Amino acid sequence: MNFRRGGASNDPEINLIPLIDVLLVILIFLMVTTTYSRFSELQINLPEAKGAAASQLPKRLDISIDAHGAYSLNNSRITAAGASDLAVTLQRAAVGMVDPVVMINADAEATHQSVIRVMDAARRAGLTRVTFVTTTDTE
Repeated sequence: MNFRRGGASNDPEINLIPLIDVLLVILIFLMVTTTYSRFSELQINLPEAKGAAASQLPKRLDISIDAHGAYSLNNSRITAAGASDLAVTLQRAAVGMVDPVVMINADAEATHQSVIRVMDAARRAGLTRVTFVTTTDTE
């Protein structure tokens, strides 16, 4: 018989397993919902490429884009408000040529949008052969 008052004294126990389970669920939730940006790690220096020179030069339309987004076609400056104006200019320049190649000479600092605008204009003008001019690799 137990004649002591207050009953048996049990030391309180802290069970760590549910705490660890909750922490693991929170950790998994944070890992799944976090987005990782790596834009600061990209170091791009364009354009450079290796390749053999073409043996036969096709009829070509040289369109140049400077760092500020200004265009020139066959070494003459053009003013184009958008892709539709560029398409009309390319169509006029391609009259009489059989399957000409549009050669895009884009500055390394030119915006992506200005290059895409030229590609869209070539598509609208029906010119399917588009290529980029690069410098040779110095290695």
